Amino acid sequence: MCGIVGILGGQEVNQSLYDGLTGVQHRGQDAAGIMTSDGNRVFLRKDNGLVRDVFHTRHMVQLQGNMGIGHARYPTAGCDSRAEAQPFYVNSPFGIALGHNGNLTNADVLGEELFRQDLRQLNTSSDSEILLNILAHELKEAVSESSVRVAPDDIFEAVGAVFRRCQGAYAVLAMIVGGGILAFRDPCGIRPLIYGTKKNDDGLSHMFASESAALDVLDYQIQRDVSPGEAIFIDIEGNVHSRICAENPRYAPCIFEYVYLARPDSILDNVPVYKTRIEMGRALGMKLAETWKDHDIDVVIPVPDTSRTAALEMALVLNLPFREGFIKNRYIGRTFIMPGQAQRKKSVRQKLNAIATEFKDKNVLLVDDSIVRGTTSEKIIQLAREAGAKKVYFASAAPAVRYQNVYGIDMPSSGELVAHGRTTEEVCVQIGADRLIYQELDDLVESVNRCNPRLSEFDTSCFSGVYVTGDITPEYLSLVDDLRNDDSKKMNQNELDLSEVTDINEKK
Repeated sequence: MCGIVGILGGQEVNQSLYDGLTGVQHRGQDAAGIMTSDGNRVFLRKDNGLVRDVFHTRHMVQLQGNMGIGHARYPTAGCDSRAEAQPFYVNSPFGIALGHNGNLTNADVLGEELFRQDLRQLNTSSDSEILLNILAHELKEAVSESSVRVAPDDIFEAVGAVFRRCQGAYAVLAMIVGGGILAFRDPCGIRPLIYGTKKNDDGLSHMFASESAALDVLDYQIQRDVSPGEAIFIDIEGNVHSRICAENPRYAPCIFEYVYLARPDSILDNVPVYKTRIEMGRALGMKLAETWKDHDIDVVIPVPDTSRTAALEMALVLNLPFREGFIKNRYIGRTFIMPGQAQRKKSVRQKLNAIATEFKDKNVLLVDDSIVRGTTSEKIIQLAREAGAKKVYFASAAPAVRYQNVYGIDMPSSGELVAHGRTTEEVCVQIGADRLIYQELDDLVESVNRCNPRLSEFDTSCFSGVYVTGDITPEYLSLVDDLRNDDSKKMNQNELDLSEVTDINEKK
């Protein structure tokens, strides 16, 4: 769940990259980075923190050049060091910087290949560094020894080799010094990537981003999404080259993007996210009306912010009042991506406060986008009861999350998913609700498909346990479980704290 942006134009791009990163800040709050180039040299600034905290005036003036890429990272298991902030850079061939959204499911095998076969040393545990080195190796293999500039055919040959070697989900932006900006997307198109242009006084500017909202911020016009298995290369003169480089690509985007990850004002794969959430609310409202005809709900209240659209549509379908019952402190990060359970529990109280008049003596239906660990849901239901609600019913605009996501969303281990191995009734008891209703998976798929009938297949793995790449084994899932459980994250955090103390002592 990272955010990436890339721009090539006739003018300085540092400010535009900064503004673009703020447009995808919701996709990653842990670290941020920008690398630019003037055609000969590269300029880099990256560190832990929000975009606004990482970049100050002194950093911006040093980011020179008319092309660059930016990255916003969210906390990932085993990935807490500022050294793992992106973009990454290698100086051969030509000089390549890369930012990546997704997850390589064969990263361990690739890391071993890079060391033993390609003779490349990795400096971090990031699969993005692996991607960069594989791209660099394959590009070096593709170009002739006498080449001083990269050719589009060489790039497409290299990307084709990347597709053959790399498994999993990856939306990638790369900057080739003296060459241009390269964008490519995995053969299933799991993670989003969109392309747009804007006319300037000095010519046409090109931009790529994880979501269309970042293009809107900078007044770029959407041209199209990068297709699954496709590479688009904008050379230094602004010429556009594209090619399908993967064998048998197919559209199977992550459906959780529409449920939770993406901004509601974004368009992903020609699907307006806001409209899908309306459809989710309509489907869930109709399910509730059919399965619970004698309900005693007095009011529908959303859990801010992602579920608001679905909740409003549910209220319309059920002919019930819609009210705002919680006020959100917008200076608290998303609890879903916080690294430790204790921190998540503490932050819920800091994040939401109930409006007592909307709950007192009422039977309320709370609507959220999804239920993952159940920690937040339990605390919200408790807040509603403390505010005076007689009964608290809970609705999830997504189906039950029962399985790990291995394609770039840092969900917890399966044992920490509240719905894993539990029935709906058991989850209801666990979170303390009087009644719980989940979206049906078929209805969720139809909610997105209705907005773009061309999309008939989705990655629904966290709901269904079916992984679209077809290469996920029980052994791999067990490894993911070991890396993502809270005990493992606590150990990684302790190691990070110790390393930071060591760094401080060395500076002294």
